Amino acid sequence: MPFHAEQAPEQGWAGRREILAWAFYDFANSGYTTVVVTAVFNAYFVGAVAGGGPTAWLLWTVALALSHALVLLIGPWVGQTADEHGRLKPWLGVSTVLCILGTAALGLVGPGDLTLGMALIVVSNTAFGLGENLIAAFLPRLVPVHRLGRTSAFGWTIGYLGGLLTLLVCLAYVRWSQAQGGAAEDFVPVTMVIVAVMFAIAAIPTFLWVRERPGPLARTGYRTNPWQRTLQAWRDARQLPDLARFLVCLGIFYCGIQTVVALAAVYAEQVMGFSKDETISMILVVNLAAAGGAWLLGRVHDRIGAVRTVAITLVGWLAAILLAFFAREPGTFWAAAFLVGACMGASQSSGRALVAMLSPAGHEGAFFGLWGVAVKVAAIVGPLSYGLLSYFSAGNYRGALLATAGFFVVGLVLLAGVDERRGRERRNRFVQETGGGVK
Repeated sequence: MPFHAEQAPEQGWAGRREILAWAFYDFANSGYTTVVVTAVFNAYFVGAVAGGGPTAWLLWTVALALSHALVLLIGPWVGQTADEHGRLKPWLGVSTVLCILGTAALGLVGPGDLTLGMALIVVSNTAFGLGENLIAAFLPRLVPVHRLGRTSAFGWTIGYLGGLLTLLVCLAYVRWSQAQGGAAEDFVPVTMVIVAVMFAIAAIPTFLWVRERPGPLARTGYRTNPWQRTLQAWRDARQLPDLARFLVCLGIFYCGIQTVVALAAVYAEQVMGFSKDETISMILVVNLAAAGGAWLLGRVHDRIGAVRTVAITLVGWLAAILLAFFAREPGTFWAAAFLVGACMGASQSSGRALVAMLSPAGHEGAFFGLWGVAVKVAAIVGPLSYGLLSYFSAGNYRGALLATAGFFVVGLVLLAGVDERRGRERRNRFVQETGGGVK
């Protein structure tokens, strides 16, 4: 592990066991996105539960959009409230339990159970999004600034490996069930239970060994109306222009990331003619590449800086989209998929680290709530823009994909105006002015 004894407990920083326990939450929750949202339950919902066709896809995207909208509405409020009480873990616990129970309950969804299926996706995916914000808010409280990049990368690497392992266990059960003559309505519900159980077990170290480190808001007994504090977070962001600019930048290039993640499997099947087995194999490769990309750039992140690291990944995304656009044979598309995975892990890891680096002490929950807002807006806007472009271009999937490159171009332009050193200075000044002390 890339962590050393210099992170001594007496300095307030986390040791190896605590960092590993924090990273294991990424390991735990990644199975949800990999199996439920990307590889297994989405196809089951569209084909078996909703009966297939354009309406089925619409219902699936509506359920996801509703969950993202809920995270938009309540994510900053949860983060602010956690900051003011000085305790992130209880909120993380609630969101984790809701996601696990909601995932397990998806096992009750059968053909025709549209209302139940959509409701459970809304509950479980909303809880997942809130948990994602909260676990990220721990990061700047665990390690000093010069270790944020590699620590964030370590979490993402462990996370992708967790998603890969959960998917492999589920696929092993699916293959066994199919050999016994089982249909989708027989084995998909069981995979939901597998995901829930693996999530619950893998999250235990986080709750056992990750310590709370209350910020200045909690230490001073600061309390206001949580909704007022949510609005205050947006006003505070204007006092931190580099952080605010990067949050906008992140929200824009995440539109591209969310589009590719949400529709890569559909593109592979509809445009490239991949079979279901080939598509699942592609997802496995993407997860492996994402783990490798997060780990590799995490090694250099703290040396070359977060902004440069993010810039490298955005250029990589542009190259991957161009490869996919021009791909006419499987080999080129496989290369694009591998590059997508490598850039996905690295861009998500470095983006989270930069937000942590620029967030004032004691306000981490609030600003990671805004980070969650940016990510969830992107999850709605990105795929929707692709769908509208495809619709109005009479099914020109390649053209719609090429247009997605625009998100990464705009992201690069905005990123050029972000200055890490200036952002850290303003962060420290903000903390001093608000009475929180220098981080």
